[in-house]
Amino acid sequence: MAHYEELLKKLSAHGQGHLLDFWTTLSESDRSRLTSELNDLDLPHIVKSFNNCTEDLRRSNENLDDRLEPLPKDVLGSVARSETETLDRYRTEGLNAIGGGKVAVLLLAGGQGTRLGVTYPKGMYDVGLPSHKTLYHLQAQRLLKIQEIASKHSGKDCIVPWYIMMSEQTKEPTEQFFKKHGYFGLQPQNIVMFEQSTMPCMTFDGKIILETAFSYAKAPDGNGGLYNALQKARILEDFDTRGVEYLHVYCVDNILVQIADPVFIGFCLSKGAACGAKVVEKKVPTEPVGVICMLNGKYHVAEYSEISLKTAEKRNAEGKLVFNAGGIANHFFTVDFMKLIVREKESELRYHVAKKKIPYCNSEGQLVKPPQVNGIKMEKFIFDIFQFASSFAVWEVLREDEFSPLKSGYDAATDNPATCRAALMDLHHRWILKSGGKFVQEDNTNISDIPSCMNSIHPENDNQNSHKDDSEESPIECEVSPLLSYSGEGLEDLVKGRSFVPPVVLWHDAETRQSQL
Repeated sequence: MAHYEELLKKLSAHGQGHLLDFWTTLSESDRSRLTSELNDLDLPHIVKSFNNCTEDLRRSNENLDDRLEPLPKDVLGSVARSETETLDRYRTEGLNAIGGGKVAVLLLAGGQGTRLGVTYPKGMYDVGLPSHKTLYHLQAQRLLKIQEIASKHSGKDCIVPWYIMMSEQTKEPTEQFFKKHGYFGLQPQNIVMFEQSTMPCMTFDGKIILETAFSYAKAPDGNGGLYNALQKARILEDFDTRGVEYLHVYCVDNILVQIADPVFIGFCLSKGAACGAKVVEKKVPTEPVGVICMLNGKYHVAEYSEISLKTAEKRNAEGKLVFNAGGIANHFFTVDFMKLIVREKESELRYHVAKKKIPYCNSEGQLVKPPQVNGIKMEKFIFDIFQFASSFAVWEVLREDEFSPLKSGYDAATDNPATCRAALMDLHHRWILKSGGKFVQEDNTNISDIPSCMNSIHPENDNQNSHKDDSEESPIECEVSPLLSYSGEGLEDLVKGRSFVPPVVLWHDAETRQSQL
């Protein structure tokens, strides 16, 4: 009883005494579990974070327009507007760093596939490619390929360590998945998995939500939880041990992501940047993406909800949107900058509010799944550290080549498994055409190089496109193994002068069809 009184006093001092409401009904083992969970809570930090979030919510309707400025031109670069010689120079500089063992990649893989209708990590999802490779598999093979390319460039064996930050929910399934698949051909000692922290889910009046009678509801602390996780898992020390000086950080859900992209890395190095970001040009002023810009003279990501329509629609003399640098969660950091953030600046980062439907334990001890938003999750964002960068670089890439995120299930209009699958197959289709191959029907008549995209992605449009030849419905089923090509290079000997009848899968000699299914 003394122990209970002591715990209740501690919780009540921070307005959380309700967490012991079911104490008298709990078994000894459940009491022990609950006590352990509650003793691990940093209540002063949680309450302060919630109060900051509440304050930020009250200010969320403030318009940032008057304080926003476009990015300075000297930090900008573009793959589409760069000469071939310039791109080659960036690529060479990037490959020098990769081949010298100075580059690591860091994957943010804390997301569950809940919105996809599955209970496992998003990286384990198969979008329905002909090979049935998952997101993890595709990324691992791209990493193998860039290691091969950099090794040939440098004339010595090259290792790019792969750091993977997972959440409490994704850690064990991801570890088992990698082990089951033999780490996809990578050396397990060069894959470092670590776990991000969690934060309690809160009601709107600051109460920690009970999920069961003996546990509270919690959620990962956002991709900005990276910096705290790097400290806890001693990853900075591992960087030093391996000689890593530069990081390429990205999110798991982009099926087109170029792992350790040497052009991007070379561009950032050429700018002397401590911090860099890949972006795509916004499609329309109202596209719901954050834009990288300046706020009060510092680098910043402005959420679409923070900008008025008038500002979002502003255009420059060339007719382009003034605020058009759409962030895609794809970043370059120097390790020195990471050390600064982790050791000196992390405590200055504030949590953001995500209003959610959070399952909770009712007064009778039963789990309730609310039909409406009933609480908040507190998250930090990876880009919140941009404000601390004294040197910055922004590299604009082509959306159709490098960005197609997997966010939702098939019932969503965009960013779903069908659009991701179509994006990858369209990219590989273009690779084969540029390398001298062509696609034909079974009767050897040519298939158009630019077939219709509508029917495969939006079946409801079938009637509108009834005049189209069935063979010209896009995407053409076409897939190129990442072990064969990183970004379309090196395919001429395989495809030049050849005709392909879809579906087409180009495998590497090291692969067999059976091993992929």
